[in-house]
Amino acid sequence: MVFESLSEKLQNALSKLRSKGKLTEKDVDLAMREVRLALLEADVNYKVVKDFVKNVKSRAIGAEVMESLTPGQQVVKIVNEELTKLMGEKEAKLNTSPNPPTVVLMCGLQGSGKTTTSGKLANNLLKKHKNPLLVACDVYRPAAIRQLEVVGEKIGVSVFSMGDKINPVDIAKAAIEYGKKNNHDWIIIDTAGRLHVDEELMEELQNIKEAVNPSEILLVVDAMTGQDAVNVAETFNQKLDITGIILTKLDGDARGGAALSIRAVTGKPIKFAGMGEKLDQLEPFHPDRMASRILGMGDVLSLIEKAQASIDEKKAQELEKKIMSQQFTLDDFLDQIDQVRNLGPLDELLGMIPGVNSKALKNINVDEKEIVKIQAIIQSMTKEERINPSIIDSSRRKRIANGSGTSVQDVNKLLKQFKETKKMMKKFSDMEKTMKKKGKRKFPFF
Repeated sequence: MVFESLSEKLQNALSKLRSKGKLTEKDVDLAMREVRLALLEADVNYKVVKDFVKNVKSRAIGAEVMESLTPGQQVVKIVNEELTKLMGEKEAKLNTSPNPPTVVLMCGLQGSGKTTTSGKLANNLLKKHKNPLLVACDVYRPAAIRQLEVVGEKIGVSVFSMGDKINPVDIAKAAIEYGKKNNHDWIIIDTAGRLHVDEELMEELQNIKEAVNPSEILLVVDAMTGQDAVNVAETFNQKLDITGIILTKLDGDARGGAALSIRAVTGKPIKFAGMGEKLDQLEPFHPDRMASRILGMGDVLSLIEKAQASIDEKKAQELEKKIMSQQFTLDDFLDQIDQVRNLGPLDELLGMIPGVNSKALKNINVDEKEIVKIQAIIQSMTKEERINPSIIDSSRRKRIANGSGTSVQDVNKLLKQFKETKKMMKKFSDMEKTMKKKGKRKFPFF
């Protein structure tokens, strides 16, 4: 889970203040000592921690807190605001060229996930009805060009390549001309990385920058490397004057050092966060939402956006009609499972809901094998059985179990779950009808 250990420690430190009706300077000092330790253990830059604690403390012992009826809540509010400020205050959007195409230069060390992230960024733009072009300028790493071509094929985006014998600067220049002729409004240049920062790498990047004059120079760094990521960002920024940062593997970063330090150290915004390996798992970075998640306040806006992006509106309307008319089938049940899975891991989704205890999430373990089993059972049924499960007698249950590689007990369990789901949906439907009769607003689940 994102920032799991940091989140837990900060919430513990601040919970002690919440319960107090009155705060003293000593109370604030004790809480800030715990906050300082939590941030240092999360691999946050020492100077950043020092400034952060100083800012929070100076505000926390001011009149706005000490004279408040809920001083503990006021301190939490201040910590939330300072965390948001630390990470950049608001979402930093991509710079767009007034004269298309907009050129994006992707840079970073080898292993940071630069090629995959280039594809994810192209996929994001594609969803916004843009026409991106991916450019293969990594001529050194074996199979780098082929990797970008595979990524392009998966998302349906063109890839410009001239092989691995041409100078990357010449490839970049040729790609711009090609992009203009073929109406590509965004050009994403995937450059070579190295195992460490060296002069040769920087000189090549500087030459490409000079040749194509990009609107964006995005540095891709691995969030899980903590302070190393911050040091890399500082070096790249000094040499290239980057415009933004993409943090990859943020979903696996339990500490959070890079995300909380990198903006303060470089002065450059985090523009995107990689939240998984799939090509649709690149999210705009919202400092305010991330701060809320760290402090256990949830992130309802991101949850809504995920649902809007993943759930087919037409299917949702059809489902509503079926629920209202009691025509919900096992095919619909299967479809709903798929749509929920598309939203992401369950613990991550629950972490976006305000008030959900991060400790409780550790005990949630959704077995992917169980979901695969349910799919196999439903897919082993005839069309008639999916529409009307009441016809499934003992012989049919044996046949379905054999066909799906499961047991009769598994089939029985699924049919019972489906029956309970239908009962619950009937209740929702009846409530909706009652509220309509009374002239009240529509039931919020639909």
